[in-house]
Amino acid sequence: MAEIIQEEGGKKKGKKRPKKHSTHIDMTPMVDLMTLLLTFFMLTTAFSKPKTMEIVLPEKDQKENKKEDKENQIPKWRAVNIILDENDKIYYYTGLMEKPPYPELIETDFSKDGIRKYLLKRNKTLYQKIDSLNVAALKSKKPIPPDTLAKQIRELKKEDKVGPIVLIKATDKVKYRNMVDIIDEMAICNIARYAIVDINPQELKMLEEYKKKNSETAKK
Repeated sequence: MAEIIQEEGGKKKGKKRPKKHSTHIDMTPMVDLMTLLLTFFMLTTAFSKPKTMEIVLPEKDQKENKKEDKENQIPKWRAVNIILDENDKIYYYTGLMEKPPYPELIETDFSKDGIRKYLLKRNKTLYQKIDSLNVAALKSKKPIPPDTLAKQIRELKKEDKVGPIVLIKATDKVKYRNMVDIIDEMAICNIARYAIVDINPQELKMLEEYKKKNSETAKK
């Protein structure tokens, strides 16, 4: 908003003097605009939260921490090794790479009938307990606070002694998206203990032999 004040010029020697203009700018609307912008940025900043992913790593067992090799701390019958490879491929085997004969490598994918089906089968007991707890919370007449429900689920996972302990490994050609997908599968299947570890040379060798064998079979 601007207000222009005009002053009439006097006459001198029969000539008209040019009119002088004094400009005054009203800043009130600008203050209102800045207030609105400030409110807008405050609201958008509050609602824009950083996107993070929670990873639950295996809890340390004081009785077994005397051993340096973490894989040797895991009961062989509970160990599930998942290897991620290029082209969205997934391979898994049960047990540990201790000595020959080594476990058999099995190929699967990210579909509902792939790795998820296998993990749900291995984690059936814990999955059913958590699912029953969630159903009971929904049907409860008295609302259960989310923090309380989350704490109860953590307790169930902590007490689990029969579910799989998953070791996630990846080759150099794996996409970041695949890592996110497999961690999502851990959450969907309610896996209590899992960790991301380095792939060892024997697993790389076994993977190469498996792919070579399947490639020769496909050519035939």
